[in-house]
Amino acid sequence: MVRRRRMVRDYDPDRPVPADVRERLLAHAIRAPSAGFSQGWAFLVLETAEERDRFWSATTDAGAPDGWLTRMRRAPLLVVPFSNKQAYLDRYAEPDKGWADRDESRWPVPYWDVDAGMASLLMLLTAVDEGLGACFFGVPGDKVAALRASFGVPGEYRPVGCLSIGYPGDGDRRSPSLRRGRRGVDEVVHRGRW
Repeated sequence: MVRRRRMVRDYDPDRPVPADVRERLLAHAIRAPSAGFSQGWAFLVLETAEERDRFWSATTDAGAPDGWLTRMRRAPLLVVPFSNKQAYLDRYAEPDKGWADRDESRWPVPYWDVDAGMASLLMLLTAVDEGLGACFFGVPGDKVAALRASFGVPGEYRPVGCLSIGYPGDGDRRSPSLRRGRRGVDEVVHRGRW
């Protein structure tokens, strides 16, 4: 499954994701690890044509979409994972953790985002296991406010990206970025010393 996972950028618009598969994707997402079992994630599920159109209107520029966007817009399911930093600060202020000051500087990296990313990866892998294609892509920073407004997202939740999910379409092709080649293990692994 890991070796078969790739980002799919074109979808068959006539094949919706079955409800039981959608629920498995979400059930697997919440199995992701989270610091202190904080579980500070949330997922916005967009399935209807109106919901998906509203997402694309909020997160893309006006005008005719390019080829990438045209193919991505065919996905019958969008899942927007959100992280909630406050859930982590609150959890680590509890007696068993003891960071009552809720000082964000204690966190070397934003684990709220890391954990939402891990949940996203579990959805990507579940999609492969279910015979679906999926792609994780970013929400432009200047479009986050419009996304929040369009869907009533509370201020403490931040989108970490979006997953498009569906059955691969005929126009799916490999990303030109792949021409760069995958870096080898010997290039990225440092054993015992950098």
